[in-house]
Amino acid sequence: MHLLITGGAGFIGSHISPLALEQGHRVTVVDNLSQGLRENIPQGARFVYGDILRPQSWAPKVGPVDVVIHLAAQISVPASESDPLEDLRLNTEGTLRMLLTAKDLGARQFRMASSAAVYGDESCLPLKEDGPVRPIAFYGWSKYTAERYVFHFAELEGLEAIVFRLANVYGPRQRTEGEGGVIAVFCEALAQNRFPIIHGDGSQTRDFVYAKDVARAFLHRLASPGPATVYNISTETRTSVRELFSMLAGVAGKRQDAFRSAPSRPGDIHDSVLSRQKAKNWGFTAETPLADGLALTWKYFLDRESEA
Repeated sequence: MHLLITGGAGFIGSHISPLALEQGHRVTVVDNLSQGLRENIPQGARFVYGDILRPQSWAPKVGPVDVVIHLAAQISVPASESDPLEDLRLNTEGTLRMLLTAKDLGARQFRMASSAAVYGDESCLPLKEDGPVRPIAFYGWSKYTAERYVFHFAELEGLEAIVFRLANVYGPRQRTEGEGGVIAVFCEALAQNRFPIIHGDGSQTRDFVYAKDVARAFLHRLASPGPATVYNISTETRTSVRELFSMLAGVAGKRQDAFRSAPSRPGDIHDSVLSRQKAKNWGFTAETPLADGLALTWKYFLDRESEA
């Protein structure tokens, strides 16, 4: 199959593209490199420079595709609060433009990266796909609205559509600038012999899922995706930020108290763990234990620091 991956030069895309090539797919990556890196695109994948808000400038160069994997997005909760219009443009308008582009390119399937942020700070855990949706930040609302556009468009056009609500994704090549994932931020700080910051008291919990497992999810059942629907991609395991730091400090050989404390950030959810039952019924299970994923991620950041 010919896969078009928007935002494919970013963190998650850097794990999907090589796996897709390994599985024998043809891969075209579209990215404006505002956040992604050219070196994240593997040899064998075609790169087309382009912006999802202006597909007319690059879509004619892509040719027919079978599947669009839509990753390009604004992913910062604080940025969505400070500039909700830009968040809306990138996450909602950008998704609609990619749906229209998918139709123009003859794609039969559309897969989109959404977020656990759509659930908000719900107390009934684990969070299920058919449960309440109450975002507490513009980012969550823009992603949820984009989901609705995907399913409405799919119904109108007969498009196969899958939306993945991702738990906290981590792994090699994750950025630490802006809204970098907490594991990447911790790893970079420790590799540079700095004390990372823990916001709040560290009791907040997250569901951490390794990037290669997420890549597997995006490529799972491409030939037979089933009905248009949404799946959580998670481990269904709660880990507090303090527990996470303790595990990582052990892997890195650092002191357990080698961190600084700071106030909680506005818009941050306190507890989040996603049910994985529906994805398991679809045939997908995240396989990487947190301890193994942390070791692999720590090695990446340590090697990167030694090469700097």
